[in-house]
Amino acid sequence: MIKYLPLKRINDLYDAEIHEAISRVLDSGWYLRGEATQQFEQHYAEYIGTRYCIGCGNGLDALKLIFRAYMEMGVMQPGDEVIVPANTFIASILAITDCGLKPVLIEPSLETLQIDDTLIEPAITPRTRALMIVHLYGRCAYTEKIGEICRCHNLKLIEDNAQAHGSRPSPSVPPASASVPSASVPSVPTSVPSVGCAATLPQRKSGSLGHAAAHSFYPGKNLGALGDAGAVTTNNAELSDIIRSLGNYGSHQKYVHDYQGYNSRIDELQAAILDVKLRHLDAANQRRKEIAARYESEISNPLVRIVRSDRDCVYHIFPVFSSRRNGLQQYLADNGIETQIHYPIPPHKQRCYKEWNALKLPITELISEQELSIPCHQAMTDDEVSTVIRALNSFSPE
Repeated sequence: MIKYLPLKRINDLYDAEIHEAISRVLDSGWYLRGEATQQFEQHYAEYIGTRYCIGCGNGLDALKLIFRAYMEMGVMQPGDEVIVPANTFIASILAITDCGLKPVLIEPSLETLQIDDTLIEPAITPRTRALMIVHLYGRCAYTEKIGEICRCHNLKLIEDNAQAHGSRPSPSVPPASASVPSASVPSVPTSVPSVGCAATLPQRKSGSLGHAAAHSFYPGKNLGALGDAGAVTTNNAELSDIIRSLGNYGSHQKYVHDYQGYNSRIDELQAAILDVKLRHLDAANQRRKEIAARYESEISNPLVRIVRSDRDCVYHIFPVFSSRRNGLQQYLADNGIETQIHYPIPPHKQRCYKEWNALKLPITELISEQELSIPCHQAMTDDEVSTVIRALNSFSPE
């Protein structure tokens, strides 16, 4: 069986380093808000290219903390609108509604699978305060048009970077060798440009393109912990300070509470593990890109549609699309290939948002009916990739 995402096999690639990191934390006797957390936050901020990184409990909390901090700063208030892609994991939208803000759902483009930037400006109203882009499937959603819209309308640009650690807004240049060393950690720039600065855009990573970004380190992510963990990255010192306080019961100082906060902190074990895996992230992403390149060039079945990306992609998910999706999934299972569907029910059709159930969002609904995720991860062998390609090409419904 070719598993969709065999987490133990992936983590075994870094087994010795992870065990050493865990032992170091256990021996320290310090398990929250310690040296391992400080070290990971510093390294991840440098990797992303922002001045600040604040660890938190998970990716959903990261998004909520951003909105709550902006509300504490007076930038947003209950009832304000946030534009968000309709085709996303529900956490992107839960974060908005949980803070008393109003999501405005925008259809994706079938050519990019990301928010359609031609539909954003008509949706802006006097209550619009922010635009959330979601780097879904590991594809960078940012466009220069999005940056210009945010500048012109004074909108906060918030990135949901849960699925795209290491992606960029322009195509990446592959290394000369197939053997890729562990990721080096670059220095944070002394002058971080404004949203969408064209001069430096190709060098910047997702998570540094907007005013603030939320990151998930759920175990299945490209940069995955061994449990729940998340982070916020930003260049705004005030926002960073408030987010750190909000995640610690609203407190900057023990027993002194400035805000009605949460308990949302990354623990020392997860931080130490993530710091190990961060060193290997670029190499892991490069292997995903190599597999994706084979899929894109060798899958030839007309019943299986592939959407290529004109921007850098780290392939957290490799989606294919078929009007015979259910039959294709069963055929692959019969041939020993595990797949997943991301996501079978779009947010506006969920019972928790029953007030939206009558909405017609045909592109989002088409994606939810046809999307099938095939295995694509750094532990896959070339033979496994070939097996997946052969099975996809041989699929023919009865």
